[in-house]
Amino acid sequence: MAYRAWHPDSEQRRPAQRSLLRRGGAARRTAAVLPTLLTLGNGLSGFMAIFLASRPADAPLPFNWTPLTFAALFIFLGMIFDGLDGMAARLTRSTSDLGGQLDSMSDMVTFGVAPAFLAVQLVLVPSSLTPFFATTSADNYFGRFVLVVAMIYVACTALRLARFNVETKSAEITDHLSFKGLPSPGAAGTVASMVLLHEHYLVSHVRRLAAQGMPLGPDAPMSWSLFLTAMGMVAVMLLAAMAMVSRLRYIHVTNRYMRGRRPFRSIVALVVCLLLVSTFPQQAVAGVFVLYALSAPCVWLWHVLTGRRRRGLAQAATDHRRANL
Repeated sequence: MAYRAWHPDSEQRRPAQRSLLRRGGAARRTAAVLPTLLTLGNGLSGFMAIFLASRPADAPLPFNWTPLTFAALFIFLGMIFDGLDGMAARLTRSTSDLGGQLDSMSDMVTFGVAPAFLAVQLVLVPSSLTPFFATTSADNYFGRFVLVVAMIYVACTALRLARFNVETKSAEITDHLSFKGLPSPGAAGTVASMVLLHEHYLVSHVRRLAAQGMPLGPDAPMSWSLFLTAMGMVAVMLLAAMAMVSRLRYIHVTNRYMRGRRPFRSIVALVVCLLLVSTFPQQAVAGVFVLYALSAPCVWLWHVLTGRRRRGLAQAATDHRRANL
């Protein structure tokens, strides 16, 4: 049995050591509050997006922005909170199962329910459509289709988050270099960016009509840009819903390309993207998110086509050898 050597000051040091240990434990418990607050900020951003999207289109808001514009921006704010809470949890070493479940609940609100509600408000409310529950004059098949697509999106987001919780091994960065299926923040960003683009064209269209002295209202002519962005948003939302529950591999852009040392071409690509966003913000943000959503299907299709070509060349070489035997 080993004995510790007694020192005259050891009895005096023990209370101080216990006090330091208590302070260290309190500090760790206090540090865990920061990731929780950031996660709650994500969920509250989703709530604010839904609240603002439910406001009248002519509600007086700062900068004369439309309610849907602010709602889409709150979804992007939720994406920032979602990225910061995981970083804060790893830095403070306070990752826990409770934090993971809370993060999924917040993601369901901000990246599942909120984008679907924005899409329904954008397409259906201006034309006073209420599918299923309205009179015959206020109900049509397109309104029903949009509502069904929104419900599919919400359901796929729930399935995507549940599968992520089950399949993710740990909170380490090595387990988050890629995603199986389109991540829910990427899907929500795709829908929200299309909403931003539509509202940008809407403001320009309203100014153009006012300059021409044409009356504003339901009978006002609609521009092709508004029609295409609205229809494109519905199509993108359906594709994003299918991509979330797929097995296609999507890279984690932040963990893959923004950590450590990277080639010079990566820095050049980042600078070009930043310049495009600063010059054409709505168009560039929508383009980046749509390209990210399409990246995995395009890579899969490329592998299928090149794989078939290689197999065809190999089979042709085998047939040629057999013919010469």
